[in-house]
Amino acid sequence: MHKPVTRTTVDLSAFPNLVVIYLGMRVNTFTGIKTVLGLGPQISKSAEDQPDGLLLHEQIFYSFFPFHVGMRQYWRDFESLEKWTRSDPHKQWWQNYLKNSSGTGFWHETYFIRGGMEAIYADIKTPVGFMSFAPNKEAVGSMFSARKRLGLKDDAREISSIDEAKLYE
Repeated sequence: MHKPVTRTTVDLSAFPNLVVIYLGMRVNTFTGIKTVLGLGPQISKSAEDQPDGLLLHEQIFYSFFPFHVGMRQYWRDFESLEKWTRSDPHKQWWQNYLKNSSGTGFWHETYFIRGGMEAIYADIKTPVGFMSFAPNKEAVGSMFSARKRLGLKDDAREISSIDEAKLYE
């Protein structure tokens, strides 16, 4: 006789502003292998340092060819996630990456318990996620930052990790 499947769910009521973000880095050229393998330990260390608001960090393997790895993170709220992205080491990683993707493509997709989603794709040659079925737009102006893509008011107290005008100089 078969034993019934054990079904479990979770009570997320203690996390009313939960944010889940999937991130990925795909190798586009041979040099990208070095980039991915070099960033992996740095990212793991930053998660081990337990930034305020990070509830869980998990590694994800997407494919061998093209080599594509990533992570899934659960954050208490968007403000915590955004604060972390606008501070080091993330701020420096992102500034460096936007100057030179070093043979990789990077993406993230963010999902909010209260509704709303946003994404960014940088040097992604073959579409993934939303990029596979939704209209693609250049990430400029109102589509430049996660905050803007979500339609949230800019907070003058926060300084973006990248200045849009300087990026395209």
